[in-house]
Amino acid sequence: MALPVATADQAFCVVSALEGGTMSAPDELFIADAVPGHRSTIPSLCFLLQHNKRPEKMVFDLGIDGDLSKFPPAVREEVGYSDTIFQLQKTPSCIESLSKGGLSPDDIDFVCVSHIHFDHTGDTHAFKASTFLVGGDCKPLFEDAYPKNPSAWFREDLYPADRTRYLPVTEWPPLGPFPHAFDFYGDGSLYIVDSPGHVPGHVNILARTSPDGAWIYLAADSAHHWRIITGESQIRTAKPYGCIHADKNKAEEHIARIRELQQFPRVQVILAHDLPWYTLNKGGDSFWPGKIQPLPLNPL
Repeated sequence: MALPVATADQAFCVVSALEGGTMSAPDELFIADAVPGHRSTIPSLCFLLQHNKRPEKMVFDLGIDGDLSKFPPAVREEVGYSDTIFQLQKTPSCIESLSKGGLSPDDIDFVCVSHIHFDHTGDTHAFKASTFLVGGDCKPLFEDAYPKNPSAWFREDLYPADRTRYLPVTEWPPLGPFPHAFDFYGDGSLYIVDSPGHVPGHVNILARTSPDGAWIYLAADSAHHWRIITGESQIRTAKPYGCIHADKNKAEEHIARIRELQQFPRVQVILAHDLPWYTLNKGGDSFWPGKIQPLPLNPL
């Protein structure tokens, strides 16, 4: 169950948070003990991961594309700037966030998208040179996508056909508490983790953030509220929204594994919609062109 031990001259990743848009949503979508009618404004966080020895740059998740005209009609019924379940805010996009540190989509070698929901896929068409990395279980969803299926939530052209790798997650070996993970660079610096439960093809990232044992776990939509990770609340399944996860049992099993991961020293976990982390760090040095500091070896 241990995480891989660092080798001599261990490679690692420098991780920077990126703004990916914000939106308000009912708490009742996410947690069982929500106050009826209460809405929270939550981020859609993205991340830039830069290998310390290699030139490749990876972005994990692309946040929200603010251009509603690009969404299928089924999405536009629930997503908008007013009077919808998900109400978008006029905030910086992932691409605008990259530009703050002098980067553009053309500079990004890999885009790893945690899953195919609108608040994570951003503007995929802007990344014209990137290789897309997605969980292979999502591939069948595109067989009945928009516009072939007018009521589908996903566009059939969401990912570039010639630059998308559908990852065979169930073929990967175990890593720590997780049954399947892929050593992407082959040097123990960055792992893509099979993260079942939310939607087919959902993946997370576990990356080293120092050569001496610090890690970061980017949990995407494994949970939508920090109180679920702590066990203070539970996943909501009641009407009017039902369960936010396609398979609640698998989602809970994966959340339990994240809790196991938190028992290892120097592991920080960040959710895609991590409002406590965002409130503490918004506008600070954790955002590009700054970086998220590794957890220290001997915290005070």
